[in-house]
Amino acid sequence: MLDQVKTDIDALMAEIGRNARAAARPLAIASAEQKNRALEAIAAEIFAGREAILAANAIDLANARESGVAASFIDRLTLTPERIEGIATAIRDIADLKDPVGDIIAEWDRPNGLHIERVRTPLGVIGVIYESRPNVTADAGALCLKAGNAVILRGGSDSVNSSQAIHSCLVAGLKSTGLPEHAIQYVPVTDRAAVGAMLSGLNGSIDVIVPRGGKSLVARVQSEARVPVFAHLEGLCHIYVDKSAELGMAQKIVVNAKMRRTGICGAAETLLIDRTVADTHLAPLVEGLRASGCEVRATEEIRARIPDLVAATETDWSTEYLDAIISVSLVDGISGAIEHINRWSSAHTEAVIAEDPAVVERFFAEIDSAILVHNASTQFADGGEFGMGGEIGIATGKMHARGPVGVEQLTSFKYRVRGTGQVRP
Repeated sequence: MLDQVKTDIDALMAEIGRNARAAARPLAIASAEQKNRALEAIAAEIFAGREAILAANAIDLANARESGVAASFIDRLTLTPERIEGIATAIRDIADLKDPVGDIIAEWDRPNGLHIERVRTPLGVIGVIYESRPNVTADAGALCLKAGNAVILRGGSDSVNSSQAIHSCLVAGLKSTGLPEHAIQYVPVTDRAAVGAMLSGLNGSIDVIVPRGGKSLVARVQSEARVPVFAHLEGLCHIYVDKSAELGMAQKIVVNAKMRRTGICGAAETLLIDRTVADTHLAPLVEGLRASGCEVRATEEIRARIPDLVAATETDWSTEYLDAIISVSLVDGISGAIEHINRWSSAHTEAVIAEDPAVVERFFAEIDSAILVHNASTQFADGGEFGMGGEIGIATGKMHARGPVGVEQLTSFKYRVRGTGQVRP
């Protein structure tokens, strides 16, 4: 029976791959107007179908609560009328973006008269594997469509009802505007074998895999994938408060970076404070966090000053809490902050709160995370906040895409060489 199930899944995934590859061809040459009409139609379908989406989400939420998952997980899974409206708005924002396909990145002339152009082109078929966030279904589908790519979406079992309800809106929008309905496909089974099939590349059908989820998911993707991966391992985000920081600004930013939404990858997980201002800055920053409901885990040096804090262990410096918990340490100025971050960071997002420009320039120069922020919250680490109209994820690797993966990052390029009869001697 198990062999039969695997055979059935393999056959299903192979068909999905073939359909995606077939849809990618007309999508790659679709006009900006065609794609934008489809995106507008999709946004309208999501807004019109919000009651059905909320009903499906209620089933997922009930199942999640019954299984006893953390509050931060429930937050990532929850859809509300406002969040659904936000999803539709984000899709319209993507439609308003400049179409990257066909954009001439660079061009130059050679002495022999050849004119060379480097031009953006779709990647082809993108596989997106994600977990509890049902909004990724819409974000990833819309971004891939805008960039002229077909996409295969494999969401988590926890959000399957919500994701399928959203996906039906995506398909309806495609159909209504004459684009291939298989341009955005959702894997209809929750068996992990479907993930394995995608990681194999579906017989050459998938060009790129984008994982979006917890450490174990991304580690599996990186280990098993037979196609290129836009990697995002985890968000171990740091905030360093320098001695030159304006305290009121620092308090506001630290609380927002940790507590606005604790379950997102841009949430701060570690707070570093310049040791020379411990007397003036430490207690207000810690109390601001605790007043907002955050558990503070601190070094023994800090607990000597504020005894009722939880003791931090070495594990805390490498933990992405995704919850209302933060680890705090004192460091020896910007040098100590750089040393700590470069040791423990996952290369996602780091922030410096400082008024000294020399401190800021060292922070920007000596830390090699994908996103570096000065005097602002780490929670701005988001494609929508960058003006990209949304993102498919935050890539922390160093190849091709890095940081928010928006429509431009979902393209490759080709060269067009124009001649007037030249031959090579």
